[in-house]
Amino acid sequence: MTNAHAPETPVGADRGTVAASAPVAGSEPILLTQARSQWWDVWDQFRNHKGAMAGAAVFLLIVLVVVFGPYAWPFDPTETNIRSRNQGMSLTHPLGTDQLGRDVFARMIQGGRVSLAVGMTAMALSLVLGTLIGVLAGYFRRLDGPLMRLTDLFLALPLLPLLLVMVLLFREPLTAAFGIETGIFILIVSAIGITSWMQTARIVRGDVLALKEREFVLAARSIGTPARRIVTRHVLPNVLSPIMVSATLGIATAIITESALSFLGLGFPPDFPTWGRLLNDGVPYLELYPGRAFWPGLAISLVVLSINYVGDGLRDALDPRIRGR
Repeated sequence: MTNAHAPETPVGADRGTVAASAPVAGSEPILLTQARSQWWDVWDQFRNHKGAMAGAAVFLLIVLVVVFGPYAWPFDPTETNIRSRNQGMSLTHPLGTDQLGRDVFARMIQGGRVSLAVGMTAMALSLVLGTLIGVLAGYFRRLDGPLMRLTDLFLALPLLPLLLVMVLLFREPLTAAFGIETGIFILIVSAIGITSWMQTARIVRGDVLALKEREFVLAARSIGTPARRIVTRHVLPNVLSPIMVSATLGIATAIITESALSFLGLGFPPDFPTWGRLLNDGVPYLELYPGRAFWPGLAISLVVLSINYVGDGLRDALDPRIRGR
């Protein structure tokens, strides 16, 4: 004979839902649900976004190739071989060789390392500056005016001429202090990060202005919670969505900016490949060997496009108002 009050296994028990033990006589069985992390909901929403998953797969593949490629590929990106110069695509050199006989695929891998490192580091710097200024301006009314006027000043500046001036002014001191490659890396990352934080600051400020009037923030303030704790525990977690979207878009912007500087000849030295430098080197040979400009341009386009799709998916997944649509 079956017990009428025997607890049933609920649907979805494999995802954290469990049934209670023997119920009290005469009462219905009580179902206990194990708390499900919000990050699982974010992941469920993100993986349902086909464009974001495709973008993440492409970006991850490019990262794996540029990180582990030098350990598996036998050619040195700086090794010259005049006898093998200007070769076409072959099994030995899948993307051919350049005018000095250097393997184009090896230089693409090395250039991807530099371009992605510049993009991620510059993005982190601009994200920290933008988030800090946005939170301070949105939460503290006395700082709102000065910080927003500073943001307006940076937005009014022509960014490309400003970057060119910064490179020309600080190239020699930094290369003398840290060496050519490290000095220019610090210069490019700092220049891009300092000139690209304004959009993040404005977005974060707008969200903080709305959040600081919400009930949970007012309740925390009414019991005497310090402003620093309110910001770190209640405000910052709720502006994570625009920050993550700004982070993905910041990587794309930084890669494009570095490529533009290298294309203009103001980035890394000629013997230090980046995708922008490879694109610049391939322009004089565009009619005879169009692949030298096509491959770095394609790599830049794929990275930027995939990151934009990932940012679109993160925006939908992290925003609770549209999650599940």
